[in-house]
Amino acid sequence: MSIKVLVVDDSATIRAILKHTLQAEADIEVVGEAGDPYEAREAMKALNPDVVTLDIEMPRMNGIEFLGHIMRLRPTPVIMISTLTQAGAEASLEALSLGAIDYIAKPTGGNLMGAFKDLPSKVRAAAQSKMSAVGAMAPVATASTKAYRAKNRLIAIGASTGGVEALTQLISALPAGAPPVVITQHMPPKFTTSFAARLNSKSQVNVVEAQDGDVLEVGHVYLAPGGDAHLQVQGRTRPQCVLTEAETVNGHRPSVEVLFKSIVPFGSQAVAVMLTGMGNDGSAVMKEIRDAGGLTLGQDRSTCVVYGMSRVANELGGIAQELPLSKIAPAILEHCGAYY
Repeated sequence: MSIKVLVVDDSATIRAILKHTLQAEADIEVVGEAGDPYEAREAMKALNPDVVTLDIEMPRMNGIEFLGHIMRLRPTPVIMISTLTQAGAEASLEALSLGAIDYIAKPTGGNLMGAFKDLPSKVRAAAQSKMSAVGAMAPVATASTKAYRAKNRLIAIGASTGGVEALTQLISALPAGAPPVVITQHMPPKFTTSFAARLNSKSQVNVVEAQDGDVLEVGHVYLAPGGDAHLQVQGRTRPQCVLTEAETVNGHRPSVEVLFKSIVPFGSQAVAVMLTGMGNDGSAVMKEIRDAGGLTLGQDRSTCVVYGMSRVANELGGIAQELPLSKIAPAILEHCGAYY
């Protein structure tokens, strides 16, 4: 049975490109188009789509405002179409916090057809996503203000679809004295700059976009820069971030696999956490981390927006504990230190 998609964009050219890209897939059917949210509202009533692609910048009502109406009145998996700019990144993050499943960035110029090559896989993931999981992640935990003393530990986290809100909940629950954290979240350039700032504003730990040579410090979180490089950790006695401009791995740069592979030598010092996301990036390496003595945690099916990366890791024997999202931060903190 085909996935029914409604394309919403004020540009007829973009609508045509999106339709052409999706219609080329045997399992996807574009059932309608709309040039603005008012047309889209009527189309949704008449066509009952499985997934909506929604432009952020539109006349009469912007995509963020319309998304709010959709999530309140007719919850439907939505993929936002944004510009590859700082403003587009910030708007996309706002959309994800409102309940959008994913986003895809259209370039300001160049090959528009090629820019949307990942859209079919995102549509498939959105169609299989759990809208209830988006709502379940809305309440953000508050970190304890009690003093926390960390052991000699290193935490690495991988995430993709649904990861923005999952990471917001997890990182905001860490106390200021938490062990250093390194994160690879699949994101394009510019988006991670905004995301790091957003995470930092909601957390007791200091969240930054990782730079080559950053020495890992207690109470700090380092987010892999989107699109340009892979993030690795090197040096057991004085761990630091290393950025490498290598080819994509598993179709991604940054790749969770590259990050997780780099922490295998840390043995029992390492904690690897796999959150929500489609595909299998990094899943196989978790077994290596576990076999080396590290703790491996996976987000469970009930709270994943897309139960993909953590599912594969679990099937391969790489997950020691599979937990609901709200239980992951407490499990990390119990393993990595103590309040006093």
